[in-house]
Amino acid sequence: MGVESNPALLWFVGAYGVIMIIMGIYYSRKVSNSEDFILAGKGLGTFVLTGTLLATWTGSGSISGGETSMAFTYGIIPALLMMLPTLVGIGILYLIAPKIRDFGKYTVSGILEAKYGTTARIIASVIIILAFVGIVSYQMTGLGFILNITTGMSVELGTIIGAVLIIFLASIGGLRSVAPTDALSAFFAVAALFITLPTIYIIAGGWDGVTNNVPAEHLTATGTLSNVQLLGFLLPSLFLLLGDQNMYQRLASSRGGKSAKKAQIGWLIGMLLISPAISFIAFASRSIFPNIDPGMALMATTTVMPTIIGGILLASATAFIITTGNSYLLSAATNVTYDIIAKRFKKDATDKQLLGMTKLCVILLGILSYIIISYFPTVLEVQMYAYTVYGAGLTPALLAVFFWKRVNATGGISSMIAGVATTLLWEIVLDKPFELNSVIIALPVAVIVLIVVTLATSDPAKEKEVG
Repeated sequence: MGVESNPALLWFVGAYGVIMIIMGIYYSRKVSNSEDFILAGKGLGTFVLTGTLLATWTGSGSISGGETSMAFTYGIIPALLMMLPTLVGIGILYLIAPKIRDFGKYTVSGILEAKYGTTARIIASVIIILAFVGIVSYQMTGLGFILNITTGMSVELGTIIGAVLIIFLASIGGLRSVAPTDALSAFFAVAALFITLPTIYIIAGGWDGVTNNVPAEHLTATGTLSNVQLLGFLLPSLFLLLGDQNMYQRLASSRGGKSAKKAQIGWLIGMLLISPAISFIAFASRSIFPNIDPGMALMATTTVMPTIIGGILLASATAFIITTGNSYLLSAATNVTYDIIAKRFKKDATDKQLLGMTKLCVILLGILSYIIISYFPTVLEVQMYAYTVYGAGLTPALLAVFFWKRVNATGGISSMIAGVATTLLWEIVLDKPFELNSVIIALPVAVIVLIVVTLATSDPAKEKEVG
């Protein structure tokens, strides 16, 4: 069965888009300085913080890649397993959230500089920008899929429109305007997914109707993947989440420790609801639309459901995609402004100048994100690349700041360079041998280099004297 566009769905997408724009403009008027723009004035309460954590993490990576593409391409069990790294990551962040807030930094690079020095900050900023523009790029494609389904326009044209919308909303009000729209999007999406889930299975003929129309291997534990290949899909999201600057900034923007802890519990519960729902909907889509792009699996179901249900689901998918794109674009722009321009070229910049530069960087990085997506054939591929660049390049060195007192600057910087270099070598130069995602190679290399170089360059006698 092919996907036929349904222009009526565009009304739902358009209406929700208008709501997001109005909210964005309203809250942007409350931005008075750079802290408002980047950390929402450190005033996010539990409800809004829960929503923004949930919406930021569940973007096109889940709607077009992640659980959706895994369920469509490999089966229901691999898709459900994609939830595990997120749950583990949230648990670990729960433990270190007070330390994150105590650092009081705008960026992860600032935390790394406090431990490893200025060089680490510059390297980390480059890594974050490389990863985050990739993440933003497939949010733009996700919107291209939505506009293709609703209007029949090409995915390429829809991606351009998506890019303009994401850039606009990110640039007008920063986190001060992004966070409230995130919260609305998150809770709206939970409701939409749980209306959609039973509906699509009724349409598909129930569980038996679905399983009879998918390949037999899609009901096995790993689908057509080997255990090592499956691990290659699970690890990137875990190590991105553990070091994700977006999440660190949100935790730092809370009103206090209690709000942050409650919000993380809400985030965990939300993921337990959202992730399996997306997986099962995409799995049903595989039986109805066996020949579509895997990234369109969830959104394609909107065309066979009653218009009002399909419209609500598509609007919620739009909301998730836009909010994630806004967040990662804003975060990357923060790195350019504070970790590169203000540190190297404009050390005497006023707060007003920094705010203006951040907005300009949002626009320039948004354009770069649009250019990047043309180099990757699927959303899932660019997702795994971006996650690994970040997870292998930054996370081992970042976690060591919190958990290993002995780690030194040489070890941390060497680990960052080794993680990124191995990722780029495996993905681009070697073209992903054995169909293994680069995280299987790059992450162990980064961890080993971190440990070995630290032990080889530290002075035990001096450490003992300090202790």
